[in-house]
Amino acid sequence: MEQQIRFCTTSDGVRIAYAVTGQGPPLVRALGWCTHLEFEQKFGEWAESTWGALSRNHRLVRYDGRGIGLSDREVIHFSLDDKVRDLEAVVDAQELSRFALLGTSEGGPTAIAYAVLHPERVSHLILYGSFAWRPLPESNEDKELLRAMMMTVIPGWGRDTPEFRQLWTYRFFPDADREFIRGFNELQKVSAKGETVAALIASVGRVDVRHLLPEVKTPTLVIHRRGDIVCPFDLGRELAALIPGARLVPLEGSNHFPLPGEPELEQLVRAVEEFVAEGQEEPEVTAPGPSGLVTILFTDMEGSTTLTQRLGDATAQELLRTHNAIIRDALKAHGGTEIKHTGDGVMASFPTASAALECAVAIQQAFAARNESEAVTPIRVRIGLNAGEPVAEAEDLFGTAVQLAARVCARAEPGQILAANVVRELAAGKGFLFADLGEIVLRGFEDPVRLFEVRWNEAA
Repeated sequence: MEQQIRFCTTSDGVRIAYAVTGQGPPLVRALGWCTHLEFEQKFGEWAESTWGALSRNHRLVRYDGRGIGLSDREVIHFSLDDKVRDLEAVVDAQELSRFALLGTSEGGPTAIAYAVLHPERVSHLILYGSFAWRPLPESNEDKELLRAMMMTVIPGWGRDTPEFRQLWTYRFFPDADREFIRGFNELQKVSAKGETVAALIASVGRVDVRHLLPEVKTPTLVIHRRGDIVCPFDLGRELAALIPGARLVPLEGSNHFPLPGEPELEQLVRAVEEFVAEGQEEPEVTAPGPSGLVTILFTDMEGSTTLTQRLGDATAQELLRTHNAIIRDALKAHGGTEIKHTGDGVMASFPTASAALECAVAIQQAFAARNESEAVTPIRVRIGLNAGEPVAEAEDLFGTAVQLAARVCARAEPGQILAANVVRELAAGKGFLFADLGEIVLRGFEDPVRLFEVRWNEAA
């Protein structure tokens, strides 16, 4: 299984490693416990049977959470919001406007929270071997076992002798052979420092997303093994019962994740493939316009994640609805076509550069007027424009012209409109004021691009 390891940065400055394998509709795996993208490859048959199998028909995106694997190690905070930031950074780096989300084990609550926060971006939600909360052990025996396991973490997690990690391995994979046990012991060792593992375990004990389950609007599949020791079957059944319309697929067996040779591994892959395939139609190729030349506009709302954390989900969603209404009214008034909603912005196309520029100016003027009367919670957006001949497929646009427009938008400041030189040239003589910013190197493009600021708040 060949993979490309890349890095991105979260909104709070943490570098996250992620890997991409395969081609096709995107499928993102969220998992924040004992991962190491590079070392996982050494499992060979297991990696190929799981992530390799899911990569056959999908562009599979996996990542190491903060503090884990190849991501930044010097991290001590692991709240649910932190973990959602990691996921947001990865999907934004891959520019995924809509994708299937696979939350495995401890990654389940992260996937649930993201799906509730960004329902327009998650097409399918799959929860494997996961939970909404972790009840404390009830029996004295279980309490003593957990206490003994925790005592092994900080003093011995990074030692060469596997005894300190053996109790954890047996809980995860009680039926594994010696070779796999040795490999998983080593994976646990290289995945994180003992202090990090202890903090992660503590964070899992604090997670409780039961209140979010009725709010999940995304089609959801819950897969769980009946004999799972680490995450008992009742916790998976609870997920399926409380998420509206969710389906439950029980699998036999006790290993937390099926191993090569177990029939349940093939059942797991098949269940995911069939579920994600539901609702997907064969793409229809359409022309982007009579001449093939369109102007592409991207918007991006400033600090959407921060607003959610500061104001709460309900208030932040109300702001997003206001944002959407302003942009869509402007698109309608200026002949723009909304291609897709990106979660905190919009991608649109226009038949002419002047119409796109007029729309961009109207959007900024509308937000400026709104912010004057609502100074407590202003909404500020970046806007970027480029023109070209993108590839049209399944009511979406792809290609270099689109990618450049997105990069131009990312370069803009809140309240600013930036346009590539081609847009300025196409709109020459139409009365727009431009300020030349010179040639600028944009991420992912070798040659510099000449950018212009549209002076939307100055009279022509």
